[in-house]
Amino acid sequence: MKFALIIHETKQEFAKRSGPEAGKYWAAWTAYGKALTDAGVMAGGAGLQGPETATTMRLAPSQQVQDGPYAESKEILGGFYLIDVANLDAAMQWASRIPSPGGTIEIRPLLVM
Repeated sequence: MKFALIIHETKQEFAKRSGPEAGKYWAAWTAYGKALTDAGVMAGGAGLQGPETATTMRLAPSQQVQDGPYAESKEILGGFYLIDVANLDAAMQWASRIPSPGGTIEIRPLLVM
């Protein structure tokens, strides 16, 4: 069963990407990705650039486009992993290992079409 692990980081954690703790930050994420790959559960994923690079498009009732994120939030959507595991419990076990202290991980099954 495939799940998306959607990572919402705190602003402080997201800032570590380019600050003095960048090496430690990226090493933790590299190790996590390697663990997923080594376990044979990695199905994809990507980190995302900062919210200042976003463009938001609202489709209804009429199309509107704005620069930046739509809503201000205390957390930043940092990226996602796609994993293929047996069930929700296994997905939760992998999510609990994500190196984002203080962040929120949304675990969502992929829609089967």
